[in-house]
Amino acid sequence: MQRRALICAAGLLVASPNGYTQPARKVYRIGVLGSQLTASDMAGPQTRSPTVNALLRGLRELGYVYGEHFVTEPRSSEGKPERFASLAAELLRLPVDVIVAPGPALPALKQATSTIPIVMTGAGDPVGQGFVQSLGRPGGNITGLSLQSVDTTGKRLELLSELVRPAGPVAVLWDRYSLLHWQEAEVAARERGWRLLSLEIRDAGEIEAALTAAGDARAGALLVFNSALLDRQAGRIAALAARHRLPAMYGLRFYVEAGGLMAYGPDLIDNWRRSAVFVDKILKGAKPADMPVEQPTRFELVINLKTANALGLTVPHSFLARADEVIE
Repeated sequence: MQRRALICAAGLLVASPNGYTQPARKVYRIGVLGSQLTASDMAGPQTRSPTVNALLRGLRELGYVYGEHFVTEPRSSEGKPERFASLAAELLRLPVDVIVAPGPALPALKQATSTIPIVMTGAGDPVGQGFVQSLGRPGGNITGLSLQSVDTTGKRLELLSELVRPAGPVAVLWDRYSLLHWQEAEVAARERGWRLLSLEIRDAGEIEAALTAAGDARAGALLVFNSALLDRQAGRIAALAARHRLPAMYGLRFYVEAGGLMAYGPDLIDNWRRSAVFVDKILKGAKPADMPVEQPTRFELVINLKTANALGLTVPHSFLARADEVIE
């Protein structure tokens, strides 16, 4: 009786239907970091976050049941990148078995832990940003998916110039978290003889003044790099760009859904769904150090025709034919 009481108290065994006892199933804790919605919007088996829902869908496709095999521990910076350090510390104290996070959260996570596995849902340049040693062999506790957004900076500038043919400089809205993107834009502009106007900001309160400066400088177009700070302001940026008559190119489609002109980049929702594959392998014992980073295979060009019309732009049929989606 004493042995049985000890076992029951430890919670190591549970009764099975046939009367035998079996080890209790571990319920994994998956930390999920976000940068836009609140943590409550990201919580539970069905959330208000399209990206978190994509992760949950990917796990369901692999046979995982929420509450039976795993639960999520969501945290969000709510557009304040400086909060990622404290959020990472919260997750480590729980602790969690693995953390799924977007690119903007990775610097804080890399500094916070070298042991908890981290699955990135999209980093602009994982090697250049120092998150992994190489795409083929990450070598640390971080793996996952790349956005290749740094590599495609030149392509976004080309598409923007092809549609708009700006007479003035192309204004570039960026912050310190997108420094590599700005540096790549400078290289691409030098090679092609384009003029750029740097609009570096430190917080969301500087966005309106930055775009006003672009209008005053008679910028012919606007390029916006995605970051935790800017992404949360997508609708506001799109509205300000329209006010200053600035045709704008973005790196992710939700800017276009918020009223922006066009975006060229990978399918972010698919990246989050694919991240479930990495989570699954890690929970089954795989080491992030040995799991190659996956690069996007499909990039989408999304155009908001209503915004184009409001800006007085005529989008050629040949350009529309290349778009993966046209929002009317």
